[in-house]
Amino acid sequence: MSMYPLELVAPMEKDLTEYGFEGLSSSQEVDEVLGNQKGTTLLVVNSVCGCAAAMARPGTKLALTNEKKPDQLTTVFAGVHTDATQKAREYLLPYPPSSPAIALFKDGEVVHMLERHHIEGRSAEMIANNLKHAFDTYC
Repeated sequence: MSMYPLELVAPMEKDLTEYGFEGLSSSQEVDEVLGNQKGTTLLVVNSVCGCAAAMARPGTKLALTNEKKPDQLTTVFAGVHTDATQKAREYLLPYPPSSPAIALFKDGEVVHMLERHHIEGRSAEMIANNLKHAFDTYC
């Protein structure tokens, strides 16, 4: 059950899914993607907050202009796809729940994590540069 009206969040969700991110809406989908993952996967925990709209989503998309990029792009939407988000957060342990958040996995392990406190107050360009560095290191 969603905390927000689906018609309100649809454009926020499409901001990433129309850019090539696979939207994960169930715990089973999260397990399928992250459970036996090989290579690199970027997971964005999307949210309705202003820092997701102004920094996290634009910064993530800008980072994907980098020469090196993750093999797979995925997203869950906190407050909308509750089961998927809860399951994704299990894969993000020991990091505490954070919305928004951006995690880079390599062969099933979190190798780079941006929590909300790393996103708030930073520009989309700063987020992008941070992610580009992680892509250059791990992808």
